[in-house]
Amino acid sequence: MSVVERDNSRHYTWGAACDGWHLLEHAALSVIEERVPPGASEQRHRHAQSRQFFYALSGEATLEVDGQIHRLCAAQGLHVPPGAAHRLYNEGEVDARFLVISAPPSHGDREAAP
Repeated sequence: MSVVERDNSRHYTWGAACDGWHLLEHAALSVIEERVPPGASEQRHRHAQSRQFFYALSGEATLEVDGQIHRLCAAQGLHVPPGAAHRLYNEGEVDARFLVISAPPSHGDREAAP
């Protein structure tokens, strides 16, 4: 067991300019730190099995869940239950950094949502 940080975590990119770091990759639980620059967003989608918790670290992120808009600032979080259509976007002027905690992991459990 060792201390985990972005520098020693598996990195990936998504969308046009967003980053993710796998802080914990386990069959039952995933913890990812993500960075979304101003103006960037993800596609609206849902997970059949995965329950997620989005927790803002810095900046401001807008999280749409089943048509409701929630703005998350640093030290605020929101639960997204399985089946809920959602998308996250950054309308601010600085990077939005947040944690996405998923149980079970959401990779492979994603479908587009209208």
